[in-house]
Amino acid sequence: MQYTGNILKMDTDFAKPVQYYLHIGQEKIHMNELIGRKIHFKFLNEINCIACGAKTNKSFHQGYCYTCFTSLPQTDVGVLHPEKDRSHEGISRDMEWAKQNSLVDHYVYLAITSNLKVGVTKARQVPTRWIDQGASKAIRFAKTPYRKLAGDIEVLLKDHVSDKTQWKQMLLSGPSDINLKSEKKRLAALLPEELSQYLSIDNRITEIMYPGTYDFSKIYQQHFDDSEEISGDLIAIRGQYLIFRQGFATNIRRHNGYKIEMNIS
Repeated sequence: MQYTGNILKMDTDFAKPVQYYLHIGQEKIHMNELIGRKIHFKFLNEINCIACGAKTNKSFHQGYCYTCFTSLPQTDVGVLHPEKDRSHEGISRDMEWAKQNSLVDHYVYLAITSNLKVGVTKARQVPTRWIDQGASKAIRFAKTPYRKLAGDIEVLLKDHVSDKTQWKQMLLSGPSDINLKSEKKRLAALLPEELSQYLSIDNRITEIMYPGTYDFSKIYQQHFDDSEEISGDLIAIRGQYLIFRQGFATNIRRHNGYKIEMNIS
């Protein structure tokens, strides 16, 4: 089987295990069904902006051309740094977009990825955000009515817990003994009164199971900026990474907008 087109980050369905779907051109491929198969990717030396479709020599913010990166609300500073979002003050590149994406309920969450981490996501992105980050477990920490407040809480907690995921450690990590409820209680005690009112009373822990199995002591990345062709036997998927028997992983989200030829045997 052969498919050709621009790729986008994989869609997911929350199930046990997570179900993955890769967009390539007009096709949507169920990647779980390809575990155990050999996949050969060839980069066709073309990158198209995922917003406007223009050709670009370099991808910005995982898929945009420079013009879109510097003008669209999806790539405004408040997206990468929620504490800098100002849409609640009526300041945004696009207020209609902000009403649907920034001025809506957000969660501050604790997740186990490569370690215990804190993050922010729109309420409607639960649990997709956790899956994309490769989390094994997650818990809601606080719920806020708009993005800036969630960012303020995240910034406060970053002095006590990481806000980053180390990709290699995440892919190689096994079961964790981190107690998310205990960590939530510990960190909740750090909130000042004006922010503690947003603490979530929802203490459910979401556990996430990923498809496939592997037992590597080390792993490396392959991506199309360094190699036009990537080939291997798919054995697992976690986060947005395809994991191959040959001991490497490829981050699909990193290649949003790349034009690829994909062969399956």
